[in-house]
Amino acid sequence: MNYVIEMLHIRKEFPGVVANDDVTIQLKHGEIHALLGENGAGKSTLMNVLFGLYQPEQGEIRVKGKKVSITDPNIANDLGIGMVHQHFMLVEPFTVTQNIILGSEPTSKGRINLKQAEQEVQELSDRYGLRVDATAKISDISVGMQQRAEILKTLYRGAEVLIFDEPTAVLTPQEISELMEIFKTLIAEGKSIILITHKLKEIMEICDRCTVIRKGKGIGTVNVADTTTTELASLMVGRDISFQTNKQPANPKQTILEIHNLFVKDSRKVDMVKGLNLTVRAGEIVGIAGIDGNGQSELIEAITGLRKANAGNILLNEKSITNLSPRKVTESGIGHIPQDRHKFGLVLDYSIGENLVLQTYYKRPYSRYKVLNYQQIFQKAEQLINEYDVRTPSIHTKARALSGGNQQKAIIAREVDRSPDLLIAAQPTRGLDVGAIEFIHKKLIEERDKGKAILLVSFELDEILDVSDRIAVIYDGKIVADLKPEETNEQELGLLMAGSEKVGEES
Repeated sequence: MNYVIEMLHIRKEFPGVVANDDVTIQLKHGEIHALLGENGAGKSTLMNVLFGLYQPEQGEIRVKGKKVSITDPNIANDLGIGMVHQHFMLVEPFTVTQNIILGSEPTSKGRINLKQAEQEVQELSDRYGLRVDATAKISDISVGMQQRAEILKTLYRGAEVLIFDEPTAVLTPQEISELMEIFKTLIAEGKSIILITHKLKEIMEICDRCTVIRKGKGIGTVNVADTTTTELASLMVGRDISFQTNKQPANPKQTILEIHNLFVKDSRKVDMVKGLNLTVRAGEIVGIAGIDGNGQSELIEAITGLRKANAGNILLNEKSITNLSPRKVTESGIGHIPQDRHKFGLVLDYSIGENLVLQTYYKRPYSRYKVLNYQQIFQKAEQLINEYDVRTPSIHTKARALSGGNQQKAIIAREVDRSPDLLIAAQPTRGLDVGAIEFIHKKLIEERDKGKAILLVSFELDEILDVSDRIAVIYDGKIVADLKPEETNEQELGLLMAGSEKVGEES
């Protein structure tokens, strides 16, 4: 068998942890090959070895049968290997073209020929159906378009093998469908793809083969056509996984959150929340279903004090919290799992131990007379790390060094541990593997059963239907329907999310 890429018996170590332990993956020409594993299993590390960002302690890499040494990403590029990272490597004030040519600038008489570059980038975009504006600034385009710019960057450098690290983690369902079509176009053009993903449905839909890693060790490779999501999940976590959340019917009590006629503008001063009304009661999970960009982010930011409301009122336990500071909102009894964990959830250069007390560090026993008590801080951190299975070499490891899924578990541990009256969970399982998703859903239901109010915002309709006790559909800044999950389905929700007035009245 001729393979375009072979990584044979790779071992990669970091201080205190073996990230890859005798892992083998072989990529055929023209296939989409999934790399599956739990958070922290070593998937991204393995691909960073292939891309030249890390050097392995053992094993060898072959490209088209020839043994190679990839000591930096420029060598990977020269060998036709490109990587689209989970967290994009783009300079926001630059245009799409300026980002794509960075380090490979075409020159004419000693000067960068930007017009020529823009033309080449636009031609590439059109050829692969990426529909990217080559002259747009990165800061002005959507996350999905930024990802396409990253794809163009690899194609511009002549990549024949493309590595995608969790490419759908930050995309809307529509953008995911479009990305799947882009993958098919790339394969039709003779490219080969390695796809790191937790999403079993995506693997079943688009991948040819799947290599599984568990706790750093290679478990094996299977043909996707010959397996099932249940089998893949079991291979990944080493036990059976339940895809249905087991829960008793909700027993809602008093109203915890009341929102009356709320208006919120975005950073462009455009109304995004437009007279929205919503209630969440103790002992229930209310899921917000909607297409991205219909006011979800602005709604959450207004509740949590991260953005000013322009009109209306937000009540928590019958007391107004409208336009309070984030700390006062937190102290009033709100926990927040933010959809952007890097921007709002973590201080990436603090240790994971410090991040786990960000909401409580100024209180006893973590500080006294404004002096931090690190013994108490790290004792609490150890407890949460063990309870929530946050995989980290140590409590002193910087948050940025953890995998995305383990960063998310740390945020959830911090917020749920305080057991707030209202827990806002925005995309809480984004980037998590099926085992971690199962764990997080159980935690949300446990909080509900303790009599807490949960507001769940997710783009995953199966998550909304599975976990929610009540579904509020948001469209164009308003709640347009209030439904019970057992009385609706994905098709009806999809129509409502797109603006259909088929069902319901505004709540």
